[in-house]
Amino acid sequence: MWYPMAMGSFDDDEHERRERKNTEVDASFDDDRTTYHGSVDYDAGESTEELLDQFEEIKSS
Repeated sequence: MWYPMAMGSFDDDEHERRERKNTEVDASFDDDRTTYHGSVDYDAGESTEELLDQFEEIKSS
């Protein structure tokens, strides 16, 4: 008699296929690190009090 599989379950062949796939290591790619050049700018001009006031204004909207 055939019983439908439960959602998300799979047969033994599928389990073995996934197990083989998960144990294979692909070392064919280069392990070169890419060097990035640039800068990060941020604006820290507002005081804590101003930021809290702005937060309260946004919250009440």
